[in-house]
Amino acid sequence: MTLSAESAVAHPLEDLVRMDRIPHIWCPGCGTGTVFTACLTAIKQTGIPYNQFAMVSGIGCSGRGAGYINIDSFHTTHGRAIPFATGIKMANPAIHVIVFSGDGDLFAIGGNHFIHAARRNMDITVICVNNLTYGMTGGQAAATTPFKAKTATTTSGNPETPFNLPLLAWASGATHVARWTMLHTRDLADSIHQALLHPGFSFIEALSPCPVNFGRRNKEKTLDTLKKYHDSTIVKNGADMDELDIDFSKGVVLGTFVQRSKPTHHETYRKMYWPEG
Repeated sequence: MTLSAESAVAHPLEDLVRMDRIPHIWCPGCGTGTVFTACLTAIKQTGIPYNQFAMVSGIGCSGRGAGYINIDSFHTTHGRAIPFATGIKMANPAIHVIVFSGDGDLFAIGGNHFIHAARRNMDITVICVNNLTYGMTGGQAAATTPFKAKTATTTSGNPETPFNLPLLAWASGATHVARWTMLHTRDLADSIHQALLHPGFSFIEALSPCPVNFGRRNKEKTLDTLKKYHDSTIVKNGADMDELDIDFSKGVVLGTFVQRSKPTHHETYRKMYWPEG
């Protein structure tokens, strides 16, 4: 039996998706769509009108998110999502600004922008889909690629130490820091919800498989990655930052690690330059 267009039940998140752009371009087994769904769920959970949100993304697989979401959105140049988001927030502080991008865009070419936005405590939410590689451009080594992992540019293994992203965010001044995997979908959605309501710079790392450009080279199928996410992770809220390196042989720590209050950039700027009276 087939359903007519009139009797078909709409997906609960359909009002947040540009349906004319579906189907999406993400590869089978990629986790970006799941992280994106968690983000949409969190937006809906806030109860805030959609016209009070804006999403910004840079270049990369996850950068497509800004093109699929049915709110004001900006697909920007490589590594420059955070400066665009900063401009939006300073022009209209009432807007809830979300940066949805990848580890390469945010922490390699965009790394300098990340640390300064965190230092200023810009009131934006940054969601990093971390697939440990440059997924869209051929699978080159990224700033998050694990030590000894194989990539298009490190065919015998990565000789470099990867960033510990929560540690970097905290050290730069972020006032809300968390990490989940795309397998922990409800925890991830709840975490993004919490971050959206937090006044200040919020950072959420979402670990996600890239079966084509990371998994293939490292002989790891998507189900293998999901099994690691299930078996080799532990939720430890408030964990010490030195415990947060990604090493599945030792176990990867998930949770909310930083939640602190501090004046936002807008609050400080307004008090200094636009004093009341």
